[in-house]
Amino acid sequence: MPSRKLVWSGSVLAVLAFAAVGGAYLKYPDLFQPPTVTAGVAILGPVSEAVYGTGTVEPERWAKVVPLQRRRVVDLCRCEGQAIKTGQVPARQDDTEEVNALHELEINNEQLARDLDRAKRDRDKNDAAKTEYEQRSTQYEQSKSRIGAQKARIDSLVLRAPMDGMVLRRDGEVGEIVGPTDVLFWVGPPAPMQVVAEINEEEITWISVGQKAFLRSEAFSAQALRATVSQITPKGDPARKTFRVYLLLPRDTPLRIGMTVEVNIIYREKTAAIVVPSEAVAGNAVQVVSGGKIRRVPVTVGIKGSRNVEIIGDVSKGATVLSPARVDLADGTRVNVEKAKQATDTPADVTRDPGPDPVPGPTSGPALASAREPAAVVMSAADADNAVISAAITAHVDSVVNDARRNVGKYPATR
Repeated sequence: MPSRKLVWSGSVLAVLAFAAVGGAYLKYPDLFQPPTVTAGVAILGPVSEAVYGTGTVEPERWAKVVPLQRRRVVDLCRCEGQAIKTGQVPARQDDTEEVNALHELEINNEQLARDLDRAKRDRDKNDAAKTEYEQRSTQYEQSKSRIGAQKARIDSLVLRAPMDGMVLRRDGEVGEIVGPTDVLFWVGPPAPMQVVAEINEEEITWISVGQKAFLRSEAFSAQALRATVSQITPKGDPARKTFRVYLLLPRDTPLRIGMTVEVNIIYREKTAAIVVPSEAVAGNAVQVVSGGKIRRVPVTVGIKGSRNVEIIGDVSKGATVLSPARVDLADGTRVNVEKAKQATDTPADVTRDPGPDPVPGPTSGPALASAREPAAVVMSAADADNAVISAAITAHVDSVVNDARRNVGKYPATR
């Protein structure tokens, strides 16, 4: 009988233990299986910091042809894209009124010349004759000056090319009335070309002549466009809080005069750096997964981008890091890595066709040479510059937010 009671007690205890374990498994599954986490891969590649701006493509030398007087156009060449020489006449304005006034002045001048000739013959007769001669002489000289001024006024109605080059653009039509505010022609050598960019005054101190720049144009979204800083305007615009920066384009650039571009001027570069997703860094540390367990590694953050950051510390290329970081998991916790995104050799967002993704807006401050993929930086060994271009554009959203925060107090709230 006692043995039966012992067996019955053991069975009850086994059932209770099984139920307790089952309940604990259902309520606390992490005690029996490792949590599943997402991760990224640390990549070794070149990174850069860039200053962002917007600019317009222009010839290095060019000039506007603008009328000096408001008159009707009577002659206008159709010469866009054609060569033109200094002094060549591409347009004329109506000068009928001025020509008639000149003819009247010339008739009056002829009469004054005859009067002066008579006074000259009689000037030695007496003092009155001498005085009359001096008056006639003065009137004649004044008449000649008025004729000269009228001829200059007529000549100003003839528009001439200010330099050798090409007619880059022509506006207006014969019969229109144009004045000093109307540009009829843009004239200049089509090459070399430059980009005239506007840079925030907060960042102009980072820019210097000779720095390389990468450009982005919607017309050539699949191409890596380059330029070099050639000049910085000494005086900024206090109203817009910007400085003008000139960037010289190579002669083989596909850009055309008048195009708008986004400019990223590189002011600091590293040829090799360990880069991880921004969300992998928490509390100046990353969580490295090794042997299925988490190991917290202190790091120093270097160049920052909107998606990726450079880290300096005991993290090697190819290391798997939690992304996003899981501060709720302690060191030594065993985990299952759901996905570790691997990098490829093709730079993302540089050679692909433009899709429906929104283009990042303007930024100020540093930009990271990285791809748009959040888990890893994608670098091309053949052309690291392409990765720099891709990276610089990814950091622009941060500046838009910062600018909005700075300006939020400047404007009263509306209802």
